[in-house]
Amino acid sequence: MNDTLRHALKKLRLSGLIESLEVRLQEAASHSLNHAEFLELVLQDELVVRSDRLLQRRVKTAGFRDLKTLDAFDWAFNPSIKKKLVFDLATARFIREARDVLWLGPPGLGKSHLVQAIGYHAIKAGFVVLYRSIFDVVRDFLHDEALGTEDKVLAKYLKPDLLIIDDMGMKQLPKRSGEYLFEIVMRRYETRSTMMTSNRPLEDWGKLLGDVPAATAILDRFLHHAEIIQITGKSYRLRNHAQPEREPENGVGSAKAQRGSDKSKPATAEGGAHDAK
Repeated sequence: MNDTLRHALKKLRLSGLIESLEVRLQEAASHSLNHAEFLELVLQDELVVRSDRLLQRRVKTAGFRDLKTLDAFDWAFNPSIKKKLVFDLATARFIREARDVLWLGPPGLGKSHLVQAIGYHAIKAGFVVLYRSIFDVVRDFLHDEALGTEDKVLAKYLKPDLLIIDDMGMKQLPKRSGEYLFEIVMRRYETRSTMMTSNRPLEDWGKLLGDVPAATAILDRFLHHAEIIQITGKSYRLRNHAQPEREPENGVGSAKAQRGSDKSKPATAEGGAHDAK
């Protein structure tokens, strides 16, 4: 490739074509490709590079805590999770229909993993996604309220095709949190999809937000077109933790075991000092 051609391709921002042109020229010569066939190949190369870069930009903009995939999820650990339902959500059909999704269940069951994986699949399907914890949402509004730029941060939450709000219910939220969340839900209602996770039952939302009327209004709109997914089971993060042994109620068995254990241990100066204490 001569310098003039390289400069022209750079000016046209055809970086994908620059990377593959030498190989494609050799391929065209060895396979006797005509002009149309050659042009089709190099344009496909450019489209692939642009598609990959767009995906990377959208993933970065989404702000995922971790980039998760459905393939990496341990489905065998909790059979109560409906795999077919999750993969149906990953098709992004619910986004096209402007429906919402609410995940309910205790911490550690994989809710955050699944919603981020679904968000990633939505990006691959061409949608714009934003992932935020509920604490990030409130922090954004409080910060912009102090600067007098509330409209700017609200626009940020209204733009995405899919907004994911994670970790609802981890702890009580600051004052006015209900107002912020209500504004987002109300403005996205029946126009954009919102997905939320909560570690607490719906009846606790008024207490968490410190605003029962706002919680009622939020749930009224959010649940109107929402798929509610309830997950139960044990925490995945605690799967390798051994269960503590139960001592006999009268304590006799444990005392005998302790005496037997003491006899089997050789006496040491350190142990003697400890016993003296």
